[in-house]
Amino acid sequence: MEQAEAKYGEDTVNLHQLTDAAGVLRMKEREPLRDALERFEERFPQLFLAIYVGGFEKGVNLRELGFWMLNRSNFVDVEEARPNENGILLLVDVNSKQACLSFGYSLMPYLSEESTFGVLSKAHPLLLEGEYALGFHEVVDRMDDLLRRGWKRVRRRPEKILSAVAQRLVGEGKEEEE
Repeated sequence: MEQAEAKYGEDTVNLHQLTDAAGVLRMKEREPLRDALERFEERFPQLFLAIYVGGFEKGVNLRELGFWMLNRSNFVDVEEARPNENGILLLVDVNSKQACLSFGYSLMPYLSEESTFGVLSKAHPLLLEGEYALGFHEVVDRMDDLLRRGWKRVRRRPEKILSAVAQRLVGEGKEEEE
């Protein structure tokens, strides 16, 4: 995080859940996309998914920037009950035609770089063609499926999966504390 803060700063940045800094979405595309993000939150009440579209300078590392944004942003239209460690950020650079998905620490048992890459792979052709709204809807739908599969996987073998990401089940280890 220190490296990212050295590049991008230590101040908190106020963002909206849907931020189109590049201006690629038409007005008629924004409301259905906001509705899709709201439906995502209804299905996953503890999580949020945010989208940031910008045109960045050449050489910007999107993975690093996404990590920094997820940690340093105050999403002004996301309920406080949904902390950033429960967030997913889709970051799109219209200049380099690259995208990345960053996710908070609490999602590590359910998501991986490989699985989120699969989500982006399905949406990337649409994003390359400038069909941003369709691409974003694809990401929201595929993240829904991915999280549901991840939840089922963790439910089947919680101890193994949660210990792999250094998490404990509630109540586990109480004897050690007493």
